[in-house]
Amino acid sequence: MPITTEEEIDADAIEAGRLLFAGSCDFYHGAQRLDQLPPISLPEVAFAGRSNVGKSSLLNALTGRNALARVSSTPGRTKQLNFFNLSNRLALVDMPGYGYAQAAKSVKEDWQGLMFAYLRGRPSLRGVMLLLDARVEIKASDEAVIELFDRAAILFQIVLTKIDQVKPAVLARKRAEIDALARKHPAALHLVLPTSSETGAGIAELRAVLAGLAA
Repeated sequence: MPITTEEEIDADAIEAGRLLFAGSCDFYHGAQRLDQLPPISLPEVAFAGRSNVGKSSLLNALTGRNALARVSSTPGRTKQLNFFNLSNRLALVDMPGYGYAQAAKSVKEDWQGLMFAYLRGRPSLRGVMLLLDARVEIKASDEAVIELFDRAAILFQIVLTKIDQVKPAVLARKRAEIDALARKHPAALHLVLPTSSETGAGIAELRAVLAGLAA
């Protein structure tokens, strides 16, 4: 069962997350088109967010592997759906970033089309981790993706990234803002997870949430 409140992230949930991520995690498939998706074998959790929000860094921090997902300073670097097998219990799916205005129009449309079609039509998808940068305001592209989740009834969890780069008072306001946003959307879990790939803050809690979605 998915974890829906902070109270549910207890010691047992933290331990379940630790055990899940203590296992192997390996890249096993990349897809640039829907007809290239791998056969369904595991429940899947996708990681979505604007370009340069920190998806690759967060995946590396979660798995404790410095080079599991490639980190780039160039927005829009990830151009396909990348599938990682976690302990033969869960597939982590690194999605192309959205909202990168400088990407060529045709390429951007391809990324968006692949991402949205995957989210709408993949029966093994258990939920989406929607990453939002704690340092910046909500963008129109974020709101468009959230509306898509609602229309498609896709369960999503909001994860704040890069919280080490904001002051505590700013973070508290951001959490309140995002919490209010989540409560307006039926597909959102009413739980906001603040994380830092640099300091490790929130990583154990996010592992616990993912364990609740694993086989």
